[in-house]
Amino acid sequence: MTRVKRGYIARKRRKKIRLFVSTFRGAHSRLTRTIAQQKIRALVSVHRDRDRKKRDFRRLWITRINAVIRENGVYYNYSKFIHDLHKRQLLLNRKILAQLAIINRNCLYMISNEVIKKEDWKESPKMI
Repeated sequence: MTRVKRGYIARKRRKKIRLFVSTFRGAHSRLTRTIAQQKIRALVSVHRDRDRKKRDFRRLWITRINAVIRENGVYYNYSKFIHDLHKRQLLLNRKILAQLAIINRNCLYMISNEVIKKEDWKESPKMI
């Protein structure tokens, strides 16, 4: 039987994988088997961390809002604030509220004071 020279097809496949891992260090960018493993591992990490990033940013926004609300000096916390916002149907998401907390605290104070005033006004006739 004649000898078959396997040429460019395998090389093309390996080259494609090598381009993906070209920035990795050591054997992770040189050895074919290790490259294949590292590519799989990298793709798994990217997929997992996309969801984790969303989770982490949401936690950061909640922490920022809570810090500014409590700093205001009014007996108030984050969960009550969000609950009252939903009651009043103010559709501000946590990202926007966190940006307001950083850039313009007075605006967030005004929003929280309005929410507190309206809630106190609604609850006071029930107590009489």
